[in-house]
Amino acid sequence: MEFLALDFETATAQPDSPCELGIAVVRGGVVREVRNWLIKPKQWPNFSPWNVAVHGIRPADVAEAPRWIGIWDEVVELLEGSTIVAHNAAFDMSVLRSTLAAHGIAHPTFQYFCSVGMSRKMWPGRSSYGLKPMCDMHGIPLKHHRAGNDAEATAELVLRATDQRPSFDITQFLLDSKVKIGAFYPGGHRTPGGKVTAAPAFY
Repeated sequence: MEFLALDFETATAQPDSPCELGIAVVRGGVVREVRNWLIKPKQWPNFSPWNVAVHGIRPADVAEAPRWIGIWDEVVELLEGSTIVAHNAAFDMSVLRSTLAAHGIAHPTFQYFCSVGMSRKMWPGRSSYGLKPMCDMHGIPLKHHRAGNDAEATAELVLRATDQRPSFDITQFLLDSKVKIGAFYPGGHRTPGGKVTAAPAFY
């Protein structure tokens, strides 16, 4: 079982303002590594007080951090060809799409799914499918709204779900569980719901 779990935190309400990215790497059905990058967004030092209240990352915390372009080579090496999960994936994939477009960077190729949708399939009837209540349900440690911690917790949530439908292959698990799959590719993006959006013309 191999996949990545990804989480962004943003500086403002604008999706192209990532200030932190976390990626948990699952190999052999175990979280083997958690990567975390603080990012100096193009909006720096203008951070939304609401966003700061959520994640606690302040302009001073990223003053010496690399810009997006400075971490992209490391990030794309992980993303390319992978299966990726995010909790509320519509948000995280919007951040990724917008940030790539803002920097004139072509989409990598990968498939992805949302662990909220997966959780609704695996554990129906819950009053909330937020990351914290789902982690509480499964006894998964969580320091909420820091990217690396959220990514690792999301990975562990998926691993709990795969215990319900054992499979050596993440794609087969998703198909067996009827979890919808989206995709990024150089020409555009397809949501898990099937909506296709072309990539910007500079691609």
